[in-house]
Amino acid sequence: MRAHLPALSLVLMLAACGPATKTAEPVDAAALHEKLLVLDTHLDTPANFGRPGWDIAQRHTMGDDMTQVDLPRMKQGGLDGGFWVIYTAQGPLTAKGFADAKAFALKRSDEIAAIVAKNPDTMALATTADDAQKIAASGKVIVYQSIENSYPLGEDLSLLGEFYRRGVRMVGPVHSADNQFADSTTGKARWGGLSPLGKQWVAEMNRLGMVIDGSHSSDATLDQMLALSKTPIILSHSGPKAANDHPRNLDDGRIKAVAAKGGVIQINSIFLAPLNSSPERDALEARKEKIGTMTPEEQRKLAADFAALDAKAPYQDASFENFMASMLHVLKLVGADHVGMGADWDGGGGVKGMEDVSLLPKITARLLKEGYSETDIAKIMGGNTLRVLRAAEAAKGK
Repeated sequence: MRAHLPALSLVLMLAACGPATKTAEPVDAAALHEKLLVLDTHLDTPANFGRPGWDIAQRHTMGDDMTQVDLPRMKQGGLDGGFWVIYTAQGPLTAKGFADAKAFALKRSDEIAAIVAKNPDTMALATTADDAQKIAASGKVIVYQSIENSYPLGEDLSLLGEFYRRGVRMVGPVHSADNQFADSTTGKARWGGLSPLGKQWVAEMNRLGMVIDGSHSSDATLDQMLALSKTPIILSHSGPKAANDHPRNLDDGRIKAVAAKGGVIQINSIFLAPLNSSPERDALEARKEKIGTMTPEEQRKLAADFAALDAKAPYQDASFENFMASMLHVLKLVGADHVGMGADWDGGGGVKGMEDVSLLPKITARLLKEGYSETDIAKIMGGNTLRVLRAAEAAKGK
């Protein structure tokens, strides 16, 4: 995406060292953001790869097609890449349900690989922590892969190995409902945390050297994963209940527990305020489920209808200030070693004043204003994510 300044290596080395210090001299926020390695751990953008007429190499807008990530906006926002999500909606826990989900997830993985192959001069697949800086230095976008919802694995844990071979390096057990592995934050507590198969899932994740993603996991599921995992856990797109008491957010005690085990909470930009659901919005969401078959004109019409509804009844009436309050709360609670970025772009995230990835430099500027050092910000913007990935790599096979 951009050639990094030589100072980046020093900044990242410092990010792995001891306690952060407050900045003492004025720093150019734009210049700092440009030289940092900036990663987001939850990019739902692959959901757009199959849309007729949609090209990641072209600049889009929320108003045109409701997307938040493309290569031009990534360059403008200094986003070097991150974890591109293989998301599968929860379905029935049946043989057919598992088979259909597996086929869908493999197809989405193929789509990610195909997009990278189509843009070889601007994108590159990454599978190790060391890949990130090499790819960024070459001016290309970093494409790690992750799985949101392990439902497609069915009851066959060997499929984790298949996805590992395809490049997946982070996986979460659940999404919005309980499944064969665990309970969800918005489920019915079927298992009281992890199922027996879910406990085996944790062990296999550790053995393969994959990062466990705790977002969407129930409190009991998270507690048990923390107890069982040999390596730190990431919450790829979560936030604190102190910002908004929503089931998807974490209480301070669990945030501290994640940090105590070396983990990182990647701050989300949704669930910052009460969500405004309505029959009108439900109808639009039902239309959006068919967006993969819509013409570009139909997509623009849907985007206009969403914009009209949001103008009178925003789904989440939150701003950049709400987002920063959430991030700053977690920073004060557990420190810069345990906070990162996972805004849920193209999956429901975005707030007024930070509508898409082009506006990410505002975060660096605000953190500097709050007194955080360059070393702190290097950790938050990507260093902590790579530290946890390295820990998973080091434990592989043990």
